[in-house]
Amino acid sequence: MRILVTDDDRSIRRVIRDVLEMEGHEVEEAEDGAEALSRLVHSSFDVLLCDIKMPKMDGIDLMEAIREKGISVETIVMSGHGSIEMAVKALRLGAYDFIEKPLNLNRILVSIQHVNEKGQLLRSNAALNSSIKKIMGSSMVGSTPAIFEVQEMIRKVAPSDARVLISGPNGSGKELVARSLHEQSPRCKAPFVEVNCAAIPSELVESELFGHEKGSFTSAIKEKKGKFELASGGTLFLDEIGDMPLNAQSKVLRALQEKVIQRVGGEKDIKVDCRVIAATNKNLREAIAQGQFREDLFHRLAVIPIAVPALNDRLEDIPELCDYFMGNVCAEQGIPLKKLTPKAVEALKSINWSGNIRELRNVLERLVILCGEEISEKEVQRYANPQ
Repeated sequence: MRILVTDDDRSIRRVIRDVLEMEGHEVEEAEDGAEALSRLVHSSFDVLLCDIKMPKMDGIDLMEAIREKGISVETIVMSGHGSIEMAVKALRLGAYDFIEKPLNLNRILVSIQHVNEKGQLLRSNAALNSSIKKIMGSSMVGSTPAIFEVQEMIRKVAPSDARVLISGPNGSGKELVARSLHEQSPRCKAPFVEVNCAAIPSELVESELFGHEKGSFTSAIKEKKGKFELASGGTLFLDEIGDMPLNAQSKVLRALQEKVIQRVGGEKDIKVDCRVIAATNKNLREAIAQGQFREDLFHRLAVIPIAVPALNDRLEDIPELCDYFMGNVCAEQGIPLKKLTPKAVEALKSINWSGNIRELRNVLERLVILCGEEISEKEVQRYANPQ
């Protein structure tokens, strides 16, 4: 641990330093509060051992300055003029411990050991929280307010059966939101069935969604279940719902209202029980105004709207995303983990990511394949935007 010892008595500083260095700690000294504050501003320490009475700036003033500047350090206060009032004030300002003089060196060592154990516990809890997120299926990497809001929505909405409409630009992670909602729901052990409405020819949409009976059209050589039936008990994800033809929209509306479908060429009502999550990169309200999307279907789907931000709106998440994707890509390629230099990460943050998360992932895969163990700023500039 890095420890700063602050006391106007040089002999006390030296004794404490010698003992702490024998225990393997890295120790620096300051003779008063002003010097200690300067060192804390310009360097990082785990623990501050601080005398309460010092010239220029005493311990209480130093602790107040540390709080104002937002410096992260555990403070152990020492005093030869101890009083309950002074101890209470120090503890209110965030002191970890209050030790009276003459000093008991074993007491100092025990207090520092407790600080170390506290730090280990916090790191362990952070790692555990990260593992829990992975176990719970949260695929949304990042910690900016924009993505935190999406993560919170997923946490709140996933346990319910409410229909969700996910909006956002292409490549922003709408499918990941849908999968996270499914994986954190009571339906997680049942199927997650995805339909890309933009990729199905209009004449086949109804057959794809609702299935068909044998002989219902020329190529219907056998009975086929549709996606609504296949997803029964689980989740049906209708991706790019804004591209669904109007005639299919009316039948989807009936399926949502009545929880029954009819196969193409069939007359029998088939009960279905699936949670429907839809996604779109279009402004559906504009599509409604233009007569391209049914307003009643919109209101059925948008019980819970979730807007996924573009990557350009969450650039501070790029370091975390880089760590995540670099690990994945290197594992897929079967090569040792490569690293980006800090300047390379900053170069990635300066790019206009019109393709969002998908584009970032592709760029990182390109860098992993084409570059050495450490990827530089110049290599990012060279390979991130190929002509």
